[in-house]
Amino acid sequence: MSTLETVPAVELTHFSPIDLTELNALAALQTRVDRKYIIPAAELPRIVRCLPGSTRMLHIDGTSTLTYASRYFDTPELDSYLRTARGRRRRFKVRARTYVDSGDSFLEVKTKSGRSATVKQRVPVARGELDAAAREHAAGLLAAADIPAAEHLAHRLRPTMDSSYRRITLLLPSNVPAENSRTTIDIDLEWRAPGRGILRLDDRVIVETKSGRRAGAMDRALWRAGHRPASISKYGTGMAALYPTLPSNKWRRTLTRHFAGAERFTDERTSS
Repeated sequence: MSTLETVPAVELTHFSPIDLTELNALAALQTRVDRKYIIPAAELPRIVRCLPGSTRMLHIDGTSTLTYASRYFDTPELDSYLRTARGRRRRFKVRARTYVDSGDSFLEVKTKSGRSATVKQRVPVARGELDAAAREHAAGLLAAADIPAAEHLAHRLRPTMDSSYRRITLLLPSNVPAENSRTTIDIDLEWRAPGRGILRLDDRVIVETKSGRRAGAMDRALWRAGHRPASISKYGTGMAALYPTLPSNKWRRTLTRHFAGAERFTDERTSS
């Protein structure tokens, strides 16, 4: 059952719509603080009711709840996963993100250098595929972030895990325009991996806030309700949940508190 169906009291339709161009103009957030929260889906209506009436909701082609699908790539040795799980200074993440409603798909490469700078760049790709040009692009970005053996890593990448979810994006204006913030609410969360079946987290939502130096209205609403930021990565936490023998101390609290009741079942498409 869809998360929105389980929490019908969520009233988002009264928020004024905003398009992507205006959203980016009002909340570019070049310097930003990102916080992620995992909350029970049943608590979402109460949180939303605490937001200011000036909140606006992103609409693209008349749609406010957009579907995302991501395919993550890693080496057979899981270099990407293990570097993050072990807190390595130079780490990376490679995924193909598909905007299901439009059909557009992009390769996204996120790197964290020794200076802890996160860089994300993307190029168009065929859905879920890495061709030679995409691999070369990934190799160049990994090398620029001083990831050792960048070209070798890029050419060993293979599909490791898929995830999907639906996303609602909100703009939360401030009296000081530079302090505008944005929030994404991810629902109907699903992960799958070859031979590991499907993991669904229908009773939880992931809320991510992006604000300037000061916390935004969504952060304050969540704090008042007793929620604090959680350590979660859709790739890292998803892999740890699907493969319980992997090192996962970085996400252990999140897995114990939020993933213990996740629905798991077999999918013949992932069992070969």
